Amino acid sequence: MPCLGDSAQCSINLMTTIAAPEVLAKVPLLAGCDRRTLGQLAKELKDRSFNAGQQALVEGESGVGFFIVLEGAASVTVAGQEVRRLGPGDYFGEIALLAADTVRTATVTAVTDLRCVGLTEWEFRPFLAEHPDVAWQVMSTMARRIAESPQT
Repeated sequence: MPCLGDSAQCSINLMTTIAAPEVLAKVPLLAGCDRRTLGQLAKELKDRSFNAGQQALVEGESGVGFFIVLEGAASVTVAGQEVRRLGPGDYFGEIALLAADTVRTATVTAVTDLRCVGLTEWEFRPFLAEHPDVAWQVMSTMARRIAESPQT
């Protein structure tokens, strides 16, 4: 099974199929998906933990994983400046799901011990091909996030 993250040690476990759809339903990127569809996607999720102080993503490096925070807190920095704090229900790394061969746009560092579930682009793309309604939802959400981003 693949390891999510860039260089950190992985512990991979399947998330329970009972809890995972509820976690996914809270992610705006997947808003509007029905429970059955979310249950199918949940089967692809892997547990991923980061120790306090450990970097989950590093700005400028390549990456393949998307993560949803289950427990703990993380800091998001761009060019060394904190731009956001993440907590349970927040997500990061979604660009890697849709744009292969891109680099991370921010660094995400665990402030406390951090437990996430994650998904790689090679797990997500076949799912989108089978669920074009979800692909449309993801595209719409990403377009809104880009439109709301501060211009650099």
